Amino acid sequence: MKFCSAAEAAELIPDGATVMVDGSGGGVNEPTAVLEAVENRFLSEGAPRSLSVYHVSGMGSGNGDGIDRFAHPGMTTRVVGGHWAWSRRMQEMAADNLVEAYCLPQGTLSHLLREAAGHRPGVISRVGINTFVDPRISGGRLNAAAVDPINEIISLAGKEWIFTPVIPIDVAIIRGTTADEHGNVTMEGEGLLAEILAAAQAAKNNGGVVIAQVRNQVPFGGINPQSVQVPGVLIDAVVVDPTQRLSHATSQDPYLEGRERLQQITIDPMPLSVRKVIARRAAAELHSGDVVNLGFGMPDGVAAVLAEEGRSEDVVFTVEQGHVGGVPAGGTDFGLARNAESSINAGAQFDWYDGGGIDTAVLSFAEVDADGNVNVSRFGRRAPGIGGFVNISQGTHRVVFVGTFIAKGDFQLDGSGTIGLPATGKPKFVRKVEQISFSGKNAIETGQEVYFVSERAVFKLGLDGPVLIEVAPGVDLEQDVLSQMGFTPAIAPDLRPMDSALFRTEPMNLTLPPHDPQLLKVQA
Repeated sequence: MKFCSAAEAAELIPDGATVMVDGSGGGVNEPTAVLEAVENRFLSEGAPRSLSVYHVSGMGSGNGDGIDRFAHPGMTTRVVGGHWAWSRRMQEMAADNLVEAYCLPQGTLSHLLREAAGHRPGVISRVGINTFVDPRISGGRLNAAAVDPINEIISLAGKEWIFTPVIPIDVAIIRGTTADEHGNVTMEGEGLLAEILAAAQAAKNNGGVVIAQVRNQVPFGGINPQSVQVPGVLIDAVVVDPTQRLSHATSQDPYLEGRERLQQITIDPMPLSVRKVIARRAAAELHSGDVVNLGFGMPDGVAAVLAEEGRSEDVVFTVEQGHVGGVPAGGTDFGLARNAESSINAGAQFDWYDGGGIDTAVLSFAEVDADGNVNVSRFGRRAPGIGGFVNISQGTHRVVFVGTFIAKGDFQLDGSGTIGLPATGKPKFVRKVEQISFSGKNAIETGQEVYFVSERAVFKLGLDGPVLIEVAPGVDLEQDVLSQMGFTPAIAPDLRPMDSALFRTEPMNLTLPPHDPQLLKVQA
């Protein structure tokens, strides 16, 4: 049974199976037709039931697609995922304890598939130590229904490590671009390689089933063997969907697919806004020659700032999904890149990240506490999870966290070099974060450089927590900063104003200091 309909492929999933779905957020590499067929089968037949769902990256668009296809009581009993933000219905089920909900670092989940394929016991890593992933804190649990431990602390070579045992995969649902008559799959029309090969190997070596969705079918011999990303011997069923899109936002794009290169990538300058002020200040922490990762959301403004300042070529952008070089895409196409110099599988990218391959990361913060801990992963009933955040933030030498100082408020910017601030808002600098996504303790112990950049104040992590080093011009230190924090930070003796150029309409003439080749990497 190689080529079949999506409905026929859905029949291959038994009750109680552990189903691995490969892909990324925003519909990137999402096997949409197969997932829809699986959901339709359950709604009409009540099967498959009692599934465990495994996904490395976030999947879906928040509109009932992606992993939300499995978000029905009785259909799914357990979810282990790296990122939940795109799966609103599944988040609701987790909040109501209708599924056992777990979240582990994206890199750990990616590496687990390789370990499962090779019949090795699991992943040993320091990624997640002293965060909610640590079994001494929450062990990656997102709700009370998640009772069983899925990782443990072990001692090895004089250090503590998190050991995460493999999760046997019964069914892998993957996506490529073209399949020949033997089921060999290529990915020339996809935006990233993800974990497609490791997922197929993990399922097949566990005696499981591999279902591949593709856009095109060609005769045997019509594919260059070196273009094959998953050999047909690993695949049980192929579903051809000629309407398959690159992502939910984009039908096809040869530049995002890596088939063509743009002579010049044009990024429109950002209008003057609080987001631009923060992105400018974050960009000022980069060094010429840095290998950089930009997180989802506000951090992608750094790329626009560098383009406006004529500094795009000064750094090398990378994306955790596997791209090196080029310019990362933003919005719901996050994870893709234009003019990437190389695109490798996500597991290999996380090997590099975990070992200290990134010089500087710019990531969002939602909460920062008195110990320098950061929360991006849990807020009451909402549990968007962490994705690659823990791998990236823990493995980089320098991390710049960005966000507005308060959660709500209207800001006024007239281009004069100052900022008008809302009188009050919900504090984001709090006594204790709701969940630890980044450990200030780890950063201090490893000598990591950590900055917290907002529109009105900049902090640097010191030995006892965040230290206030800059305030915006015209800001009242007590009224606009200290009184709106949940803790009293140390204040640098040389406290200085933020550069007024950050708040002006015209370019700020940014220059980046040279990269230090002797810079020691943080050892995750």
